[in-house]
Formats: sequence, C-alpha cells, structure tokens
Amino acid sequence: MRRGNYGYDAPWALAGLVFGGLALLGLAAVSFTFDVPAPGAVFLLGGLYTLASAGSHLYTTRRGKFAVWAGELHRLKGDERVLDLGCGRGAVLLLAAGRLPEGRAVGIDVWRSRDQSGNAGQVTRANAAAEDVTADLVTGDMRDLPFGDGTFDVVVSSLALHHVHRAEERARAVREAYRVLRPGGLILLADLRHTAAYEDVLRDLGMTEVRRRDLGWRYWYGGPWADMWMLEGRKPVLTAASADRVA
Repeated sequence: MRRGNYGYDAPWALAGLVFGGLALLGLAAVSFTFDVPAPGAVFLLGGLYTLASAGSHLYTTRRGKFAVWAGELHRLKGDERVLDLGCGRGAVLLLAAGRLPEGRAVGIDVWRSRDQSGNAGQVTRANAAAEDVTADLVTGDMRDLPFGDGTFDVVVSSLALHHVHRAEERARAVREAYRVLRPGGLILLADLRHTAAYEDVLRDLGMTEVRRRDLGWRYWYGGPWADMWMLEGRKPVLTAASADRVA
C-alpha cells in the first residue's frame, strides 16, 4: 500500500465511465418498467460493461500501475541515478526512490493539473515525506532537459510523452532522454500511444536491446482497448573498437 496521495489518472475519463454506466442502468430500469425488454437488455449489458471498465480504470490508477512499476524497478541495484520524465505526483518516481539507498531519484515536470487530479510540485513533496523517501524535483520541459549528457543511469516515464502534441516534439523528448542517459544505461518508457514511434527513434539512435511489450491487464485504463505498452532499451557502450570506427 502506498502512503502518498496520488490522485486519479485521467479523472474526467473515470467519471465519464461511472456516470455513463449508471445512466445506462437507469435506461435499462425504465425500459423494463415500461415492458420494453429488448432495449432494456441492451442498456443493462452496456451499463454493466461500462461500470466494469470504470472498475478496471480505478484498479489501475490506485493499485495496478504500482504493482507493474514495482516489478519493472526491481532490477535496480540501489546506487543508480534515476530520472522520471513527467513525474506528476511521484507514483513512479517515489517507487524508484525507495529502491535507491545509495543513489538518487530526480523528477521533472511542468506541474499541471489537467491530466491528474491535484497535480502540483508541493503534492509530490508531501508524498515523498509520506513514503519516507527523498527525491529531487525539477521544473522543466522534457523536450529540453536541463541536464548534461550521460547524467543518469536509468530514465523512466509513465503516461507523460503522449501529452506532447506533435510527433516531432515527442521524438525530440525521446532523443533528450537518450542524451542524458549514460552509456550502458536503461530506458523504460510506458505509454498508451505512440510507443512504436518512440521505438523507431531509439533504434535510429543506435539503442540496443530494444523491445516493446504490452504491460497486461493490471495497466488497463478501462479495458484492453486502453492498454499500456512498455518500451525499453539500453544505450550502447562505446568501446575502443567502435570509437575507432566512428573516428
């Protein structure tokens, strides 16, 4: 159980599913009351399905995503520098921080509330205190990261990159993530959309061990039609032989 206050991902979408499901059940009740069973059955099934989707969304935002990311971050040794792109309230950032007794977790965001209820830097700091971990918070744009080349051992991101509206700007953010990653470092980018495009960018940059995979039912925002994908890879280590070829 997490002790911080992490809000609800896409709260308006969740509210829409709940109210939509209840409205359909109301229409089903009216249909059966007036002895119109066929539409009533359709409304009933639609309402139950919509409420089940709301349950899936609620489970993911409150439990499922934490379980998935805990598994992903299990590979940390404890002495890494980890950067979270679009860290929000710190759901992933603070999980990472708890696994870094000798390392450091850094989160960057523009601190907006449209995509997650009550999202602000002070909430993230309060969550860090509640979880009894420390993390550095930086206000900045993931398309122009204020860090030097090769600063971090691991770069992570969850549900952040797709909020960048233009494809070329999303590609720029992925290139920035690659730039600040040290040779041999790991990148983990989870998103609902565009992960195939992110993969193309990383492959063009020369990243190795690239793979893209479905994160499964624990990360469904309503159902399999709103599933999350993870893109991971490692920045190649520049050996003496490869340096000679580049030269």
